[in-house]
Amino acid sequence: MNDAKLDTGLAIPALMEATMFAADKHRNQKRKDARGTPYINHPIMVVNLMTNVGGITNIEALQAGMLHDTVEDTDTTPDEIEEQFGYEVRSLVMEVTDDKSLPKQERKRLQIKHAVALSRRAKAIKLADKIANVNDLIKSPPIGWDINRRLAYLDWSKKVGHGCTNSNRDLASLLYLRVEKARSDLVA
Repeated sequence: MNDAKLDTGLAIPALMEATMFAADKHRNQKRKDARGTPYINHPIMVVNLMTNVGGITNIEALQAGMLHDTVEDTDTTPDEIEEQFGYEVRSLVMEVTDDKSLPKQERKRLQIKHAVALSRRAKAIKLADKIANVNDLIKSPPIGWDINRRLAYLDWSKKVGHGCTNSNRDLASLLYLRVEKARSDLVA
């Protein structure tokens, strides 16, 4: 998954293009926390975790990490992703995109079920996404989420992460550590 000799002369501009695209697509979105955190902070954190914890340097994986919520949460189409970033990035984004036409509980069930069948790079994106969400749950939980809902989210995140553990040991370990720390903080 890592590139031994990443050409930063090409990778940095490619990642910046994905960042600018995601920032534009998420420009009017806020996280559900009390501070109304700009949504773009989330995909930036996902890519940060992929690189700094997971050691991932594959540019298509990092671009897909930045774009992972654009099809699911904005008016972005898969074709638009492919036109801008290529088929490989589109494929990775679509691997981690939920079908929003399904009820929420069904989407959550399918994330657990499908996690084991994801590609190695998609699993790394999924792990980083769950870590970022757990971090946000600890630091600035969504408005109206009581302890039981937060605990249920932690349990679900751990189940999704379990299907992805064979992709990146460092990301998987961090997810489990953060889930357990959040659980102990909530029940203390």
